[in-house]
Amino acid sequence: MFISKMANTCFALISIFSLLIIGSCSDDNANDNLPSSQYLLIPDSHFEQILIDQGIDTDGTVNGQMLREDAEQVQRLDLNLNSHFGEIEDLTGIEGFVNITYLSAVGQNLVDIDVSSNTKLDTLYLQNNYLTTLDLSKNTDLILVHALVNELTEIVGLEQATQLKELNLSYNYFEDFSLTNTSMEHLLMSDNLLTAFDASGAPNLKSMLLTTNQLNSVDLSSNPLLETLVISNNTLQNINLENSPSLMYFYASSNALTRLDVSQNTAIIDLRVDRNPDLSCIKIQGGQQIPTVSLSEYQALNEDCQ
Repeated sequence: MFISKMANTCFALISIFSLLIIGSCSDDNANDNLPSSQYLLIPDSHFEQILIDQGIDTDGTVNGQMLREDAEQVQRLDLNLNSHFGEIEDLTGIEGFVNITYLSAVGQNLVDIDVSSNTKLDTLYLQNNYLTTLDLSKNTDLILVHALVNELTEIVGLEQATQLKELNLSYNYFEDFSLTNTSMEHLLMSDNLLTAFDASGAPNLKSMLLTTNQLNSVDLSSNPLLETLVISNNTLQNINLENSPSLMYFYASSNALTRLDVSQNTAIIDLRVDRNPDLSCIKIQGGQQIPTVSLSEYQALNEDCQ
């Protein structure tokens, strides 16, 4: 009987002790959760130092964190106002800057970036980094994106950016590119590795820069508002400009064109098609005047090209 009572007493004590431990752990976890919801992790010390220098991280100490409420006060974040070029490798913490409309992180050492939480962005500068992919599917308010001079081979979410006007992807590694965006007006993709290009889903494009790629054909039939096409230094053999009545600037030097008809492009004021070895005659209509023309010595404008 005594042993049984002792056992019951010990069991009760153990149960009470267990409850105390569980309660203590729960309290500790609750305390741990409180600061984690108030603070953002900023593991990159250079990133945090810039935030301190600009008075954004108000604790003024490089300690790997900052108050979330400090980040939420920022609407414009320019990481290039200080002398920390080429130092930032990690933008973890950017997800807390939920109210920024402008982000510039130029000339850093970024290999990736997640801007999915920055849904109010309308301007994004990411040039001169080492990005290989870029996901903008959550950034529907974007108006301008500059991501030139990276290592990009893929960009997704452009069709969701229904206000996007200008996209600069020059000096990257795209081999093929297909654009579906009805708001886009200006596309710059020079110095890539493009062999295939389709902008039929962007009917409001006004200018395209496609120099120094490997394109041998381009279909412009779905881009009737095009005013400027710069496509020099490719391997173009033929191009149809009949559906480009607004075209004013056409640069196609250093290609492989064999024929060219600009007789329907009465708005054209600057034509540069020199260094196309197999193109000797450029067809124009009678009385058509083109103020600026750049031709090789073996080329001529003519109303009748056989």
